[in-house]
Amino acid sequence: MRISDAYSLAVSLLKDGGIEDALFEADCIFEYVFGIDRIKRINHPEAEVDFKNAEELIKKRISGVPLQYILGKWDFYGFTYKVGEGVLIPRPETELLVENGIELIKNIEKPVIYDLCAGTGCIGLTLARLIPDSEVFLFEKSENAFRYLTENFNSIKNAFPVMADIFTFDCEKYKKPDLIISNPPYIRTDDISSLQTEVQREPKIALDGGKDGFDFYRIISEKWLPVLNENGIVAVECGEDQSDDIKKMFSSVCKKTYSVKDFNGTERIVIGEK
Repeated sequence: MRISDAYSLAVSLLKDGGIEDALFEADCIFEYVFGIDRIKRINHPEAEVDFKNAEELIKKRISGVPLQYILGKWDFYGFTYKVGEGVLIPRPETELLVENGIELIKNIEKPVIYDLCAGTGCIGLTLARLIPDSEVFLFEKSENAFRYLTENFNSIKNAFPVMADIFTFDCEKYKKPDLIISNPPYIRTDDISSLQTEVQREPKIALDGGKDGFDFYRIISEKWLPVLNENGIVAVECGEDQSDDIKKMFSSVCKKTYSVKDFNGTERIVIGEK
């Protein structure tokens, strides 16, 4: 089949399957399957391809498998991270968390950073890459997620993956941090079943924040914030309508707390200064 015809068929199938950005996703799948990016596809419309090789992946996508899991990787803050079943997919709003983290510690020499609930490691590993004099400890409980974290780690000299449950780990074991940063689970347990199908394919352990969605913020506030260095900073991502409660929690340790809005005007990041 000519690639131009195959692409048109792919877009049509994805649209009929309820995929909102069918053009973009078809491009991603074609580049993954055939090694042909958008420019090559447009410049060589007569090239022959076996559509069956892409069709199986399109069926998976329509069934609700996230595109990122199909591709096995995803870009985040200019870097590419391996992803798959069992680990949370990096999202654009989390890049805002990284951006704020960089700004908050730009004047600290050799900062020590804790990335809690690290998942793929996209937050902590990005910070380690962009702040080469830092020491970044990445804490992750899930064995599945930790596998992706260690693959993405790729021997970055100033990054240190730690398999640990932040509820039980001795948080005074390492150097005191200048920055604690985290995108923890924050979905209310009862709300998970109403999430989009593809989001429900992501691990529940990375989504479930407990009955009220605040379990992880409580443990961060009660157990981890006290180990921050003097003038240390905490920055966390949160869900809609959660920022005020988190600021109250953090205010028991932090002298100043405030929130940062994302691109949609939602208060997405909560920051506390000790």
